[in-house]
Formats: sequence, structure tokens, C-alpha cells
Amino acid sequence: MKKILLIGKLNSVVKETNTYLSQFFHVQLCSENAEVLEGMLKIVNPDLVLISLIGAYDIDTSMFFLLSDQYSDIPVLTIGTKEESHTFFKYYEDGQFENLVRPVENSAIMSAVCRRLQLDKQEVERDAAEEKKDNKKRILVVDDNGTALRTMKAMLEERYEVTLAISGAQAMTSIGKKRPDLILLDYEMPVCDGRMTLEMIRADEDMKDIPVIFLTAVNNKANIEAVLKLKPAGYFLKPAVKERLIAEIDKILGPGL
Repeated sequence: MKKILLIGKLNSVVKETNTYLSQFFHVQLCSENAEVLEGMLKIVNPDLVLISLIGAYDIDTSMFFLLSDQYSDIPVLTIGTKEESHTFFKYYEDGQFENLVRPVENSAIMSAVCRRLQLDKQEVERDAAEEKKDNKKRILVVDDNGTALRTMKAMLEERYEVTLAISGAQAMTSIGKKRPDLILLDYEMPVCDGRMTLEMIRADEDMKDIPVIFLTAVNNKANIEAVLKLKPAGYFLKPAVKERLIAEIDKILGPGL
């Protein structure tokens, strides 16, 4: 992952830029001080330096001299109005420095960063999306009702990697191929119901510790007592309320992405 040194006052604009670019690059914040910058350049060894010129009247101008004199191989992007960048106009002549006139959208900053680093923007965004997907917790939803499966997938897929199974047998096959972090299991299914499926999961040494939340459409005391006797990680009456279900999953697994 390419490294960016982001220099500027820690205001809302810099924070927003940092949050956005951190999705795609390793971003390190740095104060507007030449001595601090020199130390950070040696530690971080950035591929690109990005400078916010907000409040340019009190920016340490020796930073620009340091970058152009000792680090001329590092591309530098500044973000500021024409008036703010005019203070440093002599540094823009040789091509190391480039100014983006603010206000500027994050997507335009991203395009400029990729261009200066000679990267394909779409490829960088695609790689970041794949990495984010890989970092998502995996949830297996087991239900014999196709509509219920699609509803649960739509409810959860923004935060988790969701796999579907229409039976207990299919769930066991799916778990064997790719171990989920949590299972949402319908209690009332034909042939191999939720209880039998949970027993099979707990009988397998590699699967027994996977937390299982039961989903049940039957709201009576006997059914709920039967569910609780199996000591699942949790249970919800169907249809589950999205916010409550996600809160319970996050309590078990930690916050999703």
C-alpha cells in the first residue's frame, strides 16, 4: 500500500481528507513544522506528500524548501485557493509540486493522487473494496424459505459477508468449505430442523465453537423454552428487526465494517 504524508492543521477538512484517503493508502498525519516534517520523512518514507494550505499565512515556508531541495523525487500535492498557493508559486515551476484549487471533491483529490503515483484509480478502488470485503465477518444464514433468505441477505450484506443455505445439510457443506464467524439458523425447517442442525455443528470439533443465533416464527412459551434449552448465542422472533439483530451480532462478534 502506498504511503502518503498529510500535512496540515487538524481541522475538519484535513480529518475528512484523511478518512477518505485512508481507505486506499497508508496515511500519516504531520504538523506544519519543518523540523517535524524532516523527521517524519525519514520515518515514513512517503510515496507522496499532501499539504493543506488552509491558513497559508502562517505555514512554515521552509517545509517547501526542504521538500524541493532534499526530497525532490517525492511528488507533492497542495490543496488551497489560488491566493493561498500564490505564496509558494516559485515551487510549482519544476513539476514536483502541484496545487488543487479548493474547494475540491475527495474524488478529485483521489484522481490527482493516483495520477502523481502513476496508479490506475479504478484498480486501486477495486483492490480496496476487495480488501474491505475480505475483512468482513462471515455470516451463514440457514432457512428453508427463499424469501426469508433474500431478506436477511439484503439486511446484512452491507456490514458482513453473507452466505445462504436452504437446509441443514447444505449448511454443513457450506461450513466445511468456508467457516463462518456466526450462524443465523431457522429453528423450524423440514427434515433437518434447527435443533438437529445445531447438534451436528456441535458434534464437529472444527465447528462446535461457532456462535449460533436461532430464528423462530413460533412465539409461544413451549417453543421458546425448547430453543433456550439448546443454549444458543441468541434467538430472535421472525421477522427480525434489523437494528436489534445487528446490535446482537456486533455484541457477539464485535462491530462489523
